[in-house]
Amino acid sequence: MAGKPPASDPVQDAPEVSAPQHSAVGLPAITHALRISQQQMGVRRTALTLLRVNQPNGFDCPGCAWPEPPGTTHTAEFCENGAKAVAEEATLRRVTPDFFARHSVADLATRSGYWLGQQGRLTHPMYLAEGADHYEPVTWEQVFDIIGEELTALDSPDEAVFYTSGRTSNEAAFLYQLFAREFGTNNLPDCSNMCHESSGSALTETIGIGKGSVLVEDLYQADLIIVAGQNPGTNHPRMLTALEKAKSGGTKIISINPLPEAGLERFKNPQTPRGLAGGGTALTDLFLQVRLGGDQALFRALNRLLLDTDGALDEDFIREHTHGFEEFARTARADDDWDETLRATGLTREEIERALAMVLSSKRTIVCWAMGLTQHKHSVPTIQEVVNFLLLRGNIGRPGAGVCPVRGHSNVQGDRTMGIFERPAPAFLDALEKEFGFAPPREHGLDVVRAIRALRDGQAKVFFAMGGNFVAATPDTDVTEAAMRRARLTVHVSTKLNRSHAITGARALILPTLGRTERDVQTGQDGRPTEQFVTVEDSMGMVHASRGRLAPAGPQLLSETAIVARLARRVLGAASRTPWEEFAGDYATIRDRIARVIPGFEDFNTRVARPGGFALPHAPRDSRSFPTATGKANFTAAPVEYPTAPEGRLLLQTLRSHDQYNTTVYGLDDRYRGIKNGRRVVLVHPDDARERGLADGAYTDLVSEWTDGSERRASGFRVVHYPTARGCAAAYYPETNVLIPLDHTADTSNTPASKSVVIRLESPREN
Repeated sequence: MAGKPPASDPVQDAPEVSAPQHSAVGLPAITHALRISQQQMGVRRTALTLLRVNQPNGFDCPGCAWPEPPGTTHTAEFCENGAKAVAEEATLRRVTPDFFARHSVADLATRSGYWLGQQGRLTHPMYLAEGADHYEPVTWEQVFDIIGEELTALDSPDEAVFYTSGRTSNEAAFLYQLFAREFGTNNLPDCSNMCHESSGSALTETIGIGKGSVLVEDLYQADLIIVAGQNPGTNHPRMLTALEKAKSGGTKIISINPLPEAGLERFKNPQTPRGLAGGGTALTDLFLQVRLGGDQALFRALNRLLLDTDGALDEDFIREHTHGFEEFARTARADDDWDETLRATGLTREEIERALAMVLSSKRTIVCWAMGLTQHKHSVPTIQEVVNFLLLRGNIGRPGAGVCPVRGHSNVQGDRTMGIFERPAPAFLDALEKEFGFAPPREHGLDVVRAIRALRDGQAKVFFAMGGNFVAATPDTDVTEAAMRRARLTVHVSTKLNRSHAITGARALILPTLGRTERDVQTGQDGRPTEQFVTVEDSMGMVHASRGRLAPAGPQLLSETAIVARLARRVLGAASRTPWEEFAGDYATIRDRIARVIPGFEDFNTRVARPGGFALPHAPRDSRSFPTATGKANFTAAPVEYPTAPEGRLLLQTLRSHDQYNTTVYGLDDRYRGIKNGRRVVLVHPDDARERGLADGAYTDLVSEWTDGSERRASGFRVVHYPTARGCAAAYYPETNVLIPLDHTADTSNTPASKSVVIRLESPREN
């Protein structure tokens, strides 16, 4: 029956393993999505809610940031994992003060993330006093007094950290960064620091803007789409529909990944008879099973071959629109050691030459990527090499071509656009100062990794999270948890329970907030209650409205916007000239200010009212102009890097299961990979496992090894013989976050490098 969460947290990990699948979605996806939805919401609520997902007058899915297709949307414009995300938010289950009276913080800390998430929606603000064992309910007035007391007692505003997850709306994010900067700090780390920061760093240097340059319709016009380091079938399932449509128009697809992924092999579209009852659509024309971290070497090899092929280059584009070509060409031509290339990539020369033939036959090429490219130590030069690849043939700034980093969380890109960034551009700060009449701080703030260090070292004392599950999302679990416990106050604005609520500072608050699915009614200064809407930006720079329709999970819930506005007034007091009360009561007034501060949002309220919203400007895409220091697109000439593992060791990548979104675990199955009822599994090539004497089904500990001689251990993983690339292994996070040191980060972007970890497999230790 909907509304009843599991009462206990039984032993979770007893994995059952079958062969991996070779197609994705189809009828099983529909069945699973409806079953989960009805368990959480009931039959009627499921129908009413799912039919509003991603609709023009509905709400934006709280899952991934894949855009809606242009024109008319389907009646069911959601995927299996989107349905799970909606069901978890629109659940009828409730976490009330009685729940916290029954469960101490110590008890909550022993529970799995899955169990915590299954308990339901938070209904009351809860407070953990210093020395207390249990959270207790408090009023919102007490909440703001507690936070205000801690913030105003700091020796410096930089002793506070204001974290943001990707689900925060544009309006709430703008107010949040405005409050933090008026308070006096740029300590605004966000989840981008852990995912696509490498993309932003690489793209800003090379094309002048840290976002992708394509729209959905470009996929339909492409001759070739390369999908590198991405698993759309689990992480962005609606992308498969776009790829299927591209294939129907003749587009070829190359997939580059250490793991074969079912969604890129064959897609069974549940909205077509062929998808439900037929064989579906084969998507990938060429699968390059690259070794972990070998992508830069692969693209460098393709670029060297293009340089040596008569007529392959777009010489007019290179001459008119790029800078640094000669240095890049010299460097690329010097990297002519095929043995080194094959060692780095794990591919054959024939496979690379097949890819080259497909590239040469394409006039319009798009490269899509996700975490498989962004979470290595050398991620920034890898993505820069992808840009080099596209520039050589003029594939930026023309229809059907360009860079396509696929963001993993709804509005993570919008939050950055709104100013959630620890290193803001001077022009943005100038605009804030002009509009709001205060001098924003100019010194750069803390990103995620540096924020953890500051908490660990006692340099940060208050941690405030607008959404997310910071403790479970970050690396070096033991260090992170110890750092959080050193804080004077930890605050989490949340819809549901998660691990971070059980790892607290001396004092802690949990603040329940409205979800995307819920009606947001605010009382303006005229005293009249008025229904509000918020806006989000998708992975391709489209901005559109989101309107929840369900009744809130409880009368105590506040919107994120209201929480920020009320907190700002309490902390900043009457000295702040910012009209916080006006903003809380009427979100249109926030959008008016955004329009005056952020380029591309002019006439925001009028344009977002149009069906489908509007596209933000993108100079490289729109006019082949590049706002870089040189005024042109920049070729780069970084040396090729790739991770290596000593004899007897493997390279580990962390990844999601199909029953998971970021740190939210919906269930214990990974249907496409053949895993059921467990998460502590390590996927290893059968030959690598046999060399270590590990049968399929054996248990092992994962021990990561580091150049300083340190080690970290994750215990009790079932070995699964799996067709991954030789020398590579894979396991789910957050269970493997403990293996990754805080300082193991990508150069330039400082993103945790969790996709190339040297491990050994060792007999389990006795407990």
